[in-house]
Amino acid sequence: MALSRCVKLNDGHLMPVLGLGTLVSEGIPKSKAGEATRVAIEVGYRHIDAAYVYENEEEVGSALREKIADGTVKREELFYTTKLWATFFRPELVRPALERSLKKLRLDYVDLFIIHVPITMKPGEELLPKDASGKVIFDTVDLRDTWAALEKCKDAGLTKSIGVSNFNHKQLEMILNKPGLKYKPVCNQVECHPYLNQSKLLEFCRSHDILLVAYATLGSDARKKWVIKNKPSLLQDPVLNAIAEKHRRTPAQVALRYQLQRGVVALAKSFSEQRIKENFQVFEFELTPEDMESLDGLNRNMCYLQDLPQAAPGRVASHPETVGRMEGRGEAQLTSHVSRKSVLLATIMPLRSTALFPSEANLKAPSQQEKKNQKTKISKRKRIERYKNKPQCIKKRERKTGTKCITLSATVLSRWYLHDLFFLSYISVTSKFRG
Repeated sequence: MALSRCVKLNDGHLMPVLGLGTLVSEGIPKSKAGEATRVAIEVGYRHIDAAYVYENEEEVGSALREKIADGTVKREELFYTTKLWATFFRPELVRPALERSLKKLRLDYVDLFIIHVPITMKPGEELLPKDASGKVIFDTVDLRDTWAALEKCKDAGLTKSIGVSNFNHKQLEMILNKPGLKYKPVCNQVECHPYLNQSKLLEFCRSHDILLVAYATLGSDARKKWVIKNKPSLLQDPVLNAIAEKHRRTPAQVALRYQLQRGVVALAKSFSEQRIKENFQVFEFELTPEDMESLDGLNRNMCYLQDLPQAAPGRVASHPETVGRMEGRGEAQLTSHVSRKSVLLATIMPLRSTALFPSEANLKAPSQQEKKNQKTKISKRKRIERYKNKPQCIKKRERKTGTKCITLSATVLSRWYLHDLFFLSYISVTSKFRG
């Protein structure tokens, strides 16, 4: 691996700053992931990002071994990532899950093993276990125990590094503050692109020497089932295209270069040989400070991928990366202690656009009517205060008015106040289930 194209992780290992994503969309043969991996290695990619839930590790592993066998690359020059899926979060299931991936890959170790999502599901062979009504069946597991099991996998030599994915800063803090922590996460992999630049999460991760790894770096195709519809296309953005034209590059190359210059590792997924080659040319040019400032200005805290499963009871997004994207998607689930009560509260928590792992408070602003109601509530409270020192006869007369005012104020609370109430209720319930 060229050192100039790698970044040093907090455990001393090196990660190439540009990687190939291998998730295959529904309807596309899994063999395409293997073909893309072969092409990418020939072009020069050394970072391959995969996951158990992608269900194509056999095809990707075959491509890796083929390129090693023909002398194109050595095993130690490759950086392979796999992910622990949510149905294997119980500590006793972690190592067997990794060993299952290694068996499919026919490799002795992986370079990075990460927790895929911060939500646990019922153990079993089903990737998305559901009950009779079609709702996801969650499980109760402390992610700190799951993390301890990952640490044992690292000690056993089955993986060189360990990290997380789709975590917000609260969940990261939970791991970092774990009693007896042996290894902290080397990275946090999240949706990140110019429309969702995760600036706050990036700042938090940097402060703890955790690398931010970006997926969906080029936005996402609206024709795919897991993508939110009616979202603007990132690669058609006029600012992005103007910068690309100035440098005589493609919009995709500019979007990838933007991440690299921010110190973010970028994953790019493509099954087109031409685009795989084009994406790797990001090392041939550099964006100016003015370019970077313009691209920073594109941030909308806008996610392309579907909401969390608990965001809409009974509806589960089919894209595996979306299950548990928490930062900016509501601070609802701070741990993976999931109970029926906590999940119920999570369903009514508002969703927020991410600016991490996710803006810290990008709640929907109140409408004009709600603002008017707020003013009415405040004015009536002040009127009650003014009459506190009035004669007893007036107090008696105003007592009824005061009661009515209090009742009215409860009905005109804005969404912001309700959000706070729901969040505090959630914390209260979750803390009970932590024991």
